[in-house]
Amino acid sequence: MESERTLPVLNAEELRVLGALMEKSKTTPDYYPMTVNALAAACNQKTSRKPVVDYSEETVINAIHSLKSRSLVATAVGGTSRAVKYKHNFTTVYPLSNAELAILCLLFLRGPQTPGELNTNSGRLHEFSSLEGVHDALNKLMEANFVTELSKRPGQKEARFTHLLGDTVNMDEDDSSEESYTRSSSPGLEARVSALENEVTQLKDLINKIVNPS
Repeated sequence: MESERTLPVLNAEELRVLGALMEKSKTTPDYYPMTVNALAAACNQKTSRKPVVDYSEETVINAIHSLKSRSLVATAVGGTSRAVKYKHNFTTVYPLSNAELAILCLLFLRGPQTPGELNTNSGRLHEFSSLEGVHDALNKLMEANFVTELSKRPGQKEARFTHLLGDTVNMDEDDSSEESYTRSSSPGLEARVSALENEVTQLKDLINKIVNPS
């Protein structure tokens, strides 16, 4: 597998749209490529998604346009339908095996997972012959910097893996919430936290002066 191009940094909406196109190209090929309406429904599924979202068609269209500008999505041509349809170009830009594409798709749609979870969830995308096959695909993705290994959570025997194409994973957090990964702190947030800490310090000084006047 070659990965000569710089990997894109995608936001949550772009990852969900791209992952949905990857998934449906394998699981429902008769309905692929996809219209915006069908793609929005795929993004908003209540199953096989983490977190569950409620994207409008406008949100999906914006993500499509952004992905098209990166050559990761293309408009499908041909056929008799008048509706515009879309397909992913991920394997054209980054040649991957079916096993590797299946793992990335699952990480896009469900967040960080262990090899065992990936093996269990991959059935409709790719049939791994064994857990060793999952590890082989993960190793190749890590060599190409598509995926990284996370530290084990307390009580968990297997380490989780996550993709490196989007939201930054908090490596040290024991994530027991529904959302498996969080964005890294923005400069604006850090500034607000710093301001609040300064206000707390000033209040403590004021209280101390009132309680212990000189």
